Amino acid sequence: MDNKFIESTLGQLLTFLSLPFDAINVTEEEGGITRVDIVSNQASRIIGWHGETLNGLQHLLKSIVRSKEHLEKSPFIVVDVDGYRRMQEDKVRKIAEQKADFVRRTGSRIALAPMSPYFRRIVHLHIANTPTMSDLATESVGEGDYRQIVLRMKDEKHHVPTSNSAPSEELSPVMAKDDGLENLDI
Repeated sequence: MDNKFIESTLGQLLTFLSLPFDAINVTEEEGGITRVDIVSNQASRIIGWHGETLNGLQHLLKSIVRSKEHLEKSPFIVVDVDGYRRMQEDKVRKIAEQKADFVRRTGSRIALAPMSPYFRRIVHLHIANTPTMSDLATESVGEGDYRQIVLRMKDEKHHVPTSNSAPSEELSPVMAKDDGLENLDI
């Protein structure tokens, strides 16, 4: 991907929307993620209400890059300002670790609150790539905006729902209440 094009395009979008910024830094990370960090003394204006402006900018940028680069699917671009997204990512990892402790103590499966594909990916990768959590497995269940992660012990028999399964059989984990995931903004 052309990082200069990403930087230029996002700069034009911010200028057009009268959102002040000092710099834009584009970096490539593991897993094919392109992280775009905006430096601004008015980060809250770029973030918007619960991240709505930041999400909109990210969506527009991904769409423009996809069109310009003639990509089959949207690139994995994460737009951040003032470490806002990184704080949310850390929060998701911490909550996943707390829920992992619950699963180990009780032996029960637990379903995290519904979250976006981005945050589900962070949880899946965090559990899979953390050596101290190698006894745990994750799976995504549900559909659309209600898709969520179920965390379970690896040695638990994996239930694959069939078309004959009753809906109550499909998801029988403990449902996490007030787990701090309700305000994620991506």
